[in-house]
Amino acid sequence: MCFHVGPERPSRNELHELYDAVGWAAYTDKPEQLKSAIDASYLVLAARSEDGKLVGLARTVSDGLTIIYVQDVLVAPAFQREGVGGALLDEVLRQAANIRQVALMTDADPGQRAFYESRGLIEVHDARPHQLRSFVRLA
Repeated sequence: MCFHVGPERPSRNELHELYDAVGWAAYTDKPEQLKSAIDASYLVLAARSEDGKLVGLARTVSDGLTIIYVQDVLVAPAFQREGVGGALLDEVLRQAANIRQVALMTDADPGQRAFYESRGLIEVHDARPHQLRSFVRLA
């Protein structure tokens, strides 16, 4: 499958369709809030198929200097395992090359760990020589 990745803020309808396709209802329950969150993000990358359909998205939150948080990496089910997620994350990491810390949170599926480790990221408890903790509050 052919696709291309570039900076873009997709339309509200496209966002809703993509987030809904991957089952992220917490986002699609409030479509205006989703669009506002995308628009307020530091970096938004869209992956589009040859026919222009939105098939993937990555977005970050950042100060642009010391830390960048990868908030979302999602790929339409029909395009998963086709390199779309990797291409999106690789471009995020390329654009964040001069930012000291890259952080993200994902579910505990072993495939997720393998995917992110294949891109040079490590789980926080594996960081050496530093001893790190991460904390979260989920509402």
